Amino acid sequence: MSLSSVARMANTPDHYDERVDLACAFRWTVRLNMHEGVANHFSLAVSDDGRQFLMNANQVHFSRIRASCLLMLDADDPSTMEHPAAPDPTAWGLHGSIHRYCPHARCVLHCHPIYSTVLASLADSRLPPIDQNSAMFYERHIVDGGYGGLAFEDEGERCARLLADPKVKVMVMGNHGVLVIGDTVSDAFNRLYYFERAAETYIKALWTGRELRVLPHEIAARTAQEIEDYPEQDVRHFAELRAILDDEEPDYRN
Repeated sequence: MSLSSVARMANTPDHYDERVDLACAFRWTVRLNMHEGVANHFSLAVSDDGRQFLMNANQVHFSRIRASCLLMLDADDPSTMEHPAAPDPTAWGLHGSIHRYCPHARCVLHCHPIYSTVLASLADSRLPPIDQNSAMFYERHIVDGGYGGLAFEDEGERCARLLADPKVKVMVMGNHGVLVIGDTVSDAFNRLYYFERAAETYIKALWTGRELRVLPHEIAARTAQEIEDYPEQDVRHFAELRAILDDEEPDYRN
């Protein structure tokens, strides 16, 4: 092994592969214009119990996030917000609570993409199964109609308890945005991408003022299960995103 290889290994942060995946998700969120300036936050559990997790630093633009700059946090550490490099308090309130109460939520992506947020602003924020993409979320998303202000710890705990059912993978946060969970970064990011695409189709269909062609329960449920069982679609999607960044923005790995 060369000296340069040894040096690289010595300087590699813990959970490097997970850091690279999460950094990739941040960069692609910018490319898809689903970011919100220096707001919003993504996290990824790295311990078996889900309570230790990676998350973006306070108010760093997603386009500048690199693998090494992600914070390592402990959901059970009450002194987290006293540290000099403390995360955004709403990020800690929301993600800390979810990783504390929902061990099945390994990756948690929260943002305010345009069409998902328009959906969250409607009196009825459910996403009906009007096409294949929206059918993917049939009986797999929940609407939070109890928005109580910024997601500090009490509000974060309230939101976390709405995700107790492992079948629920998306929460439309009424008057707020969207939150997506997954087993891995690729799983969650694929879900975020398609939820925003489905919300765009639905909102634009509403613009026409014409009657919607809603799938019957049996077809929507079967389609959702077929997509859930489709082999490696999220893995292959995310591998392509990483490959593009490797060519065009390789600093995300640093």
